[in-house]
Parts: sequence; C-alpha cells; structure tokens
Amino acid sequence: MIRLNLSPEPAWLDLGGGVRLRLAPLTSALIGAARSDAQVASLQEDAPADQVAVALAKAIGSLAILDWEGVGNAEGYPVPPTPEAVAALLDLFPLFQRFQTDYVAKGLILADEGNASAPLPNGTSAGAKATAPDA
Repeated sequence: MIRLNLSPEPAWLDLGGGVRLRLAPLTSALIGAARSDAQVASLQEDAPADQVAVALAKAIGSLAILDWEGVGNAEGYPVPPTPEAVAALLDLFPLFQRFQTDYVAKGLILADEGNASAPLPNGTSAGAKATAPDA
C-alpha cells in the first residue's frame, strides 16, 4: 500500500550528527527538475550507477533543501544551503546515505513502480529495445 502524504508543507529530516534538513515535499515535478540538472544531464550514457545516484541526489538536494541546522563552515559558522554547500554536505557518505535512504529513495521507488516518471534520458534504459513480443 502506498501512503500518501498530502501535506504541501516542508518537513524536517534528521540525518544524525546534529544535522537536520528542512525539505520540500518530494514531488514528480521536483524529481523531473533534478533530472534536468546540468550535472545529471551531462553524465555519459554508461556512467556507473553510483555516479548517477550521487549526481541526482545532489540535484534533488539543491532543489529540496530549504533550510538546515547543524551545518557550518570550517570556522564553525552556520552556512546557508547553497548548491555548493549541499554538494559538500552530500559528499559526506553517512549523511548522503541517510538522505538517499530516507528522502530520495522513497520518491524513486514510486517512480520505478510507474508513478508517471520517465527514465533518465541518458540512463541505461534510454536505448533499450523491447524484448517482449507484441500482444
């Protein structure tokens, strides 16, 4: 059963280590915009799956992270969630993994189940041929 969250309100996600993200709802429009991100679109067709996952997570993060707590610069001063800061945060594997599992994967699972989202234009399914005979 799919549980719909019909609230258009942002929600907080605790990544651990004192880091919390205020995230926009993960919608088809947000995923579509992330898939159109220049870094994602520039990936080679045969790019490794982990490289695609990191690029897509950073693109989603840049769009979805509205605010955060517990993130600072080298001197310990809070920094805003700019695309560069989001990319740096998601370069920290434990935080990337929690973001990927607790936020991104939920949306992609629905997309994989046919929630009206097209495959990546440069992904492994871009040039796939149908293998089943016509009915």
